[in-house]
Amino acid sequence: METNIEFKHITETKIELSSQLPQLPSMGGYVLFVGIVRDINEGRLVTHLEYEAYSEMANQMISDIIQDAFKKWDLQFADCIHRLGKLILGEVAVIVSTGAIHRDEAYKANRYIIDRVKHEVPIWKKEYYVDGSSEWSQGCVDDTHNH
Repeated sequence: METNIEFKHITETKIELSSQLPQLPSMGGYVLFVGIVRDINEGRLVTHLEYEAYSEMANQMISDIIQDAFKKWDLQFADCIHRLGKLILGEVAVIVSTGAIHRDEAYKANRYIIDRVKHEVPIWKKEYYVDGSSEWSQGCVDDTHNH
């Protein structure tokens, strides 16, 4: 796996949530989605996750998805950062933030971005379970990444 990945949208650095909102005078609504590593999935107890990605392509695809959201809605702000590497329970895996004049557009754009990132971007999640087993998630529709 690559090391020290640092792109605008893809990182191996722990994602810290900030209370700082973008200061845009026409932004009336701001939506923040945070995807967190949880301890159970489909009835199986999870100990931790590992994310891998085709980082350069993933970064570009997330950027393109954000640009598509700007074309669909009158956004003032949009961003998405996805973590790579080993993540323990409670850590932030992904954040999507959107801001618009009105909250409805911010909510719709936020959902649009996270849904497309989850289903289209070449990021793969491996879940590790309490029983010592592990398996790759079916989250990304691209099955060219064989493990």
